[in-house]
This record gives sequence, structure tokens and C-alpha cells, in this order.
Amino acid sequence: MANRVKLAVLGAGLIGKRHIKHVMEEPAAELTAVVDPTPVGQAIASEAGVRWFPSFADMMISERPDGVIIATPNQLHVQNGLEAVEAGVPALIEKPIADDIAAGEKLVQMAEAKGVALLTGHHRRHNPMMQKAKEIIDSGTLGRILIVNAMFWLFKPDEYFDIPWRRELGAGPVFLNLIHDIDNLRFLCGDINAVQARESNAVRSNAVEETAVILIEFKSGVLGTASVSDSVVAPWSWEMTTGENPAYPKTEETCYMIGGTHGSLAVPSLEIWSNAEKRSWTEAFERDRALFESKDPLVTQLRQFCSVIRGEEAPLVSAREGLETLKVIEAVKRSAAIGGRVVL
Repeated sequence: MANRVKLAVLGAGLIGKRHIKHVMEEPAAELTAVVDPTPVGQAIASEAGVRWFPSFADMMISERPDGVIIATPNQLHVQNGLEAVEAGVPALIEKPIADDIAAGEKLVQMAEAKGVALLTGHHRRHNPMMQKAKEIIDSGTLGRILIVNAMFWLFKPDEYFDIPWRRELGAGPVFLNLIHDIDNLRFLCGDINAVQARESNAVRSNAVEETAVILIEFKSGVLGTASVSDSVVAPWSWEMTTGENPAYPKTEETCYMIGGTHGSLAVPSLEIWSNAEKRSWTEAFERDRALFESKDPLVTQLRQFCSVIRGEEAPLVSAREGLETLKVIEAVKRSAAIGGRVVL
């Protein structure tokens, strides 16, 4: 493809490697550089046949890309994002967009003031299944949405916690995993007004939670519940139900349920439950399943990033959206700490 978008990837860790692979395989994009100060990053750049730089500043001296994908450690996201904004280079920043709300706000405001496109890597919104679920909800097929439920129940084996930071504050399933589900719920049901949460670490006794339950109040009036645990053997989570990541076994179970006055929707199956005629608990159900084309959301996200850089469309998940989701997670943690309701 002519006029391919030139992209550099910052960070050559697990998710960085996936981005590098997708950019190299994408006809609309060209990988021009890998930015990572480690020997591993230098080796990956060599394997990819592109230039290697130890820092963003070093790259900008001799290689200006059309955009950058920031997949560095969480604590570097804001620093790298500010570098990109100051250079006027659009950036796709992996979630979370920041590890501090104030710093994240500074980054987003600077990008908005300078008119530099910043995207957050909540790639699940790009999943065609999620797009279809949003379409069903917005169409009115389910009537007025009243209630939602989200589950993230699975078991992380003991060796997962051999890495010290996974036992430390900020590394529990609320911050690492539930953030995805909260972003999905915001996409489907709109902004969140307040939360109330409880946490437990009764099994492993680490500094981080292993189980949490959350009451969610949406600005639209929808009420929701979310529960998360990485200490139960169970099939009810995005990882286990969608097949999005082949590393996890796929089940035919449900992770989200959305209830409306005229019907309910199960995710990811997209089964729609309704009454054939009169709406009543004594009436038989009709069950339909919406169809969608399965695609890798990381690839779809990459293609959208290229379109944003070209000025063809607005970001599906802007930096502002990523920050708003992070604010909800921060409110969940604060609510669990004080034992009360927190208004955003």
C-alpha cells in the first residue's frame, strides 16, 4: 500500500512484541523503529530489520515517525506520552494511560491543547462483538436498560505470584483486570457516576486484593454489579469466554449480562432473550443470537490508529476516555479503603 503510516513502538515487552508483530504484518503501516533501552529491545529491532533507539529523544534526532505505540511499563506512560505530545507525534498508549490521575490529567490536557491525537489501548472496544453489542443496546431492541452484571472469575496459579510486583499494591485484579471490564461497561452503558466496593485477600494474604465486589451507578440511571477474583476456579470471565487470547481455554459461558425492559443480552454469545408476545415471567422465551465477523481487536485498533493519523476519523478510545476509566478504578480502590460510596 502506498503512503503507509510510519510507526515506532516504544517498549519491547510482552505487549510491545505483539504490537511490533501486528505493525509488521499490516499493509497500511510500516514499522520504522523499536525504542527500548535494553539489549532485548535492541535484538528485537535487529530481528525486525528496523532501527533501534534507547530513548524517544534519540529516535527523534534522526527518525521521525508518523505515530508511536507506547507499550512501556505503566509508570513511564505519562513521560513517554508527554514526549510524543511535545514533538507533535500522535500516540497510542497502552492501558492504563497513567498510574496517577493528576499526571494523566496533565497529559490529556496538553494533548488536547496542542491538538495531538492520543489514543488509549483499551483494545476490547475494537472487538466486533463489542461493537455489535453496543449496536444492539443503542437500537432499543432491549428496551430501556436497567441493570448490568460483569464477572471476572478465574484462578491465577501460585507461580504467577513468584514475580514480586504482582504481590504489591497496585497489582491486584481490580487494577490489572477489572479496568478492562469497567471500560467495556462504560462503552456499553455510558459514564459512571458513583461506586461502592469491598475487597478481600483472605486466601493469599498479599498486600493486594484477590477478590472484590462493586456496586456501580451509571449517569444514565442504569445500576450495575461487577465481581472480580483471581482465586477461584471458574469459567466466567472475558478471558475464558471470548476466545480473544488463545492462551486461555475458551468456554461457552457468559461474562456480562445486560437487562432491559423488553429483553436481555448475554456477552460474548450475543444471545438476546425476550418474550414472544406478552412480557411476563410466566411467558415462554424467544432466544436469538446476533451475528458478527470475528477479528483480532489489536489489529482493528492498529488500523483505526492509522486512520486517525491520516485524519480520516476520530479515536474510538481517546486518551480522555482512558483517563475516565482510570478514574473509576481509582474510585473503586478508594471506596474499598474507606468502606463507603464514592462519587466521581
